[in-house]
Amino acid sequence: MMWIILGVLAVLVIFVWSTYNKLIRLKNRIQNSWAQINVELKRRYDLIPNLVNAVKGYMKYEKETLEAVIQARNTCISSSSVASQGKAENVLTGALRQLFAVAEKYPDLKSNENLMKMQEELTNTENRIAFSRQFYNDIVLKFNEEIMLFPRNIVASIFGFKKQDYFEVEIEKVSNAPKVDLNFEA
Repeated sequence: MMWIILGVLAVLVIFVWSTYNKLIRLKNRIQNSWAQINVELKRRYDLIPNLVNAVKGYMKYEKETLEAVIQARNTCISSSSVASQGKAENVLTGALRQLFAVAEKYPDLKSNENLMKMQEELTNTENRIAFSRQFYNDIVLKFNEEIMLFPRNIVASIFGFKKQDYFEVEIEKVSNAPKVDLNFEA
């Protein structure tokens, strides 16, 4: 009888140990992937002042647009949580889209080689941010599932593991998508 109790205790200890280690590994992967997102976001934030300076001379009458981009950048830099970072990134993305839309009104600016390089670099950075965000959210999903599923949820609550936030960025509504008319009839 004693061997059965010891066997059950050994299985229980191994289960708790392996579950705890798995949760720690996942939590570390979340932190690592968030650090990778921060690297890309910093790169993006560093590009923005150069972009604003490149268009400033051309867009003398678009001061509000330029200020909105700088304000949104500063809000992003000062964000402290994943949720607030996501909201701030939404505002920054909108401000950048507005900046590029306004830049379309300036033919000299549209053809500026420096601006085109910065737009391309910013686009590449946006793509890396999207990939990193997806990777981060996948790990958060796995972690959140692990701490919610029985019996691992018991171990998670004992050791104080909490649900992690997703890094969510709003997708423009389909109703805001531009309409395309391919009817060439006059």
